[in-house]
Amino acid sequence: MVNLTLPHKFTPRSYQIPLFEAFDNGIKRGVLVWHRRSGKDKCSLNLCAKMMFQRVGQYYHLFPTARQARKAIWDGIDKAGLKVMDHFPKELIKTKNETDMKITLTNGSIYQLVGTDMGLDWLVGTNPVGLIFSEYPIMTPKAWDLMRPIVRENDGWALFIYTPRGQNHGHKLYEMADKNDQWFCSRLTVKDTLRDAEGEDGSRVVSDEDIAEEEREGLSPEMIQQEYFTSFHAAIPGAYFAREMTKAEDDGRFLNIPWEPKIDVCTAWDLGVDDATAIIFYQTVGNEIRLIDYYEANGEGLPHFINVLKSKPYVYGAHHAPWDIEVRELTTGKSRRDTARSLGIIFTVGKKVRAKEEAIEQARQIISKCWFDKAKCEKLISSLRNYHKEFDDKLGVYKNLIFILHLWAALLLRALFIHRRLHQRQCLRQRLRQLLRKRLLQRLHRRQ
Repeated sequence: MVNLTLPHKFTPRSYQIPLFEAFDNGIKRGVLVWHRRSGKDKCSLNLCAKMMFQRVGQYYHLFPTARQARKAIWDGIDKAGLKVMDHFPKELIKTKNETDMKITLTNGSIYQLVGTDMGLDWLVGTNPVGLIFSEYPIMTPKAWDLMRPIVRENDGWALFIYTPRGQNHGHKLYEMADKNDQWFCSRLTVKDTLRDAEGEDGSRVVSDEDIAEEEREGLSPEMIQQEYFTSFHAAIPGAYFAREMTKAEDDGRFLNIPWEPKIDVCTAWDLGVDDATAIIFYQTVGNEIRLIDYYEANGEGLPHFINVLKSKPYVYGAHHAPWDIEVRELTTGKSRRDTARSLGIIFTVGKKVRAKEEAIEQARQIISKCWFDKAKCEKLISSLRNYHKEFDDKLGVYKNLIFILHLWAALLLRALFIHRRLHQRQCLRQRLRQLLRKRLLQRLHRRQ
């Protein structure tokens, strides 16, 4: 008879113990936003092993890609030379499937590593009672959307473990969990974690010297803040507007913006075909461009969006659209500009952008003038924060091809830039007229 205990070959540190205690006390949902090298995966794996012997069932450990899952867990080896999968005692493993990265324990419970890049449809027919989501911010949130009702029906549990990747769905999940007493929520920086398990020396898991060495080896300040200080506000690598949006937030330009009924509301559109159509509603007040509202939808025609405009209380000024609104459709021979005109909307059309870099630079300039309604423009704010280049892992460089979370971010802001220039010209003409009128009155006064 072999005497085994779970966790196996693992003694939790003081900052890891609350997770085990929470789940022992009946918590079913957890979020760990812990820094790099804090032991997120090892801790969650040992929790899962423990839970698998408390309740027989199917348990999935999901990663953004199957390759990541194999590298980090299935073939992973920790600092001490222990294989990560050895936290499941060999004596308790009945079968092991190398191809599917799946083990069946002697009590019948199944643990399987899964990459969400394998597709999600097959998950619908499964019946898990426990889920671990590793690197959730770079994973499609649809995975949790699909599995949530199944886990709830099974009275199962789910644990999300990650470092931040900007203010995306990972940030939203953390903010929700932090306010919900039905969730265990923990966010730890390198200042919070010590090697204080039995036999350890009590030193920090990641020291100041370790971080200084990372800096010397070329890790950017933004990445250090993200990876070691769990900052949701640090710039995403390759993000185009990260600094501008961070400054906007620091300046207090994310707030509740009231609509000024006496000032026209202008709109900037991106008319998608296969993707979303988006509309920004804004007002120009002095030097400020106030983004007061935002709307987007997929799979809808122009009549839908024009009805959206009519449903709002705004008095409209100019409506701006990108150049491709004038492309004629083969089926009707009409452009979407023609269609819009027949529905009562007259568009001002911007020139074709010869280089995306030009639009991006213009967007950077205009963001400094923008004030964002924090609630109504939430999607727009998130998209601008996350709009970034695609990184080529093989070559180790950013691709020239832009990875588009929302290309309309740059295009729409370019429309705002054009509108701003027109507004400045109008103001200049107005000042000139006032000056000429003043001089004319002075001449008349002298003659008298």
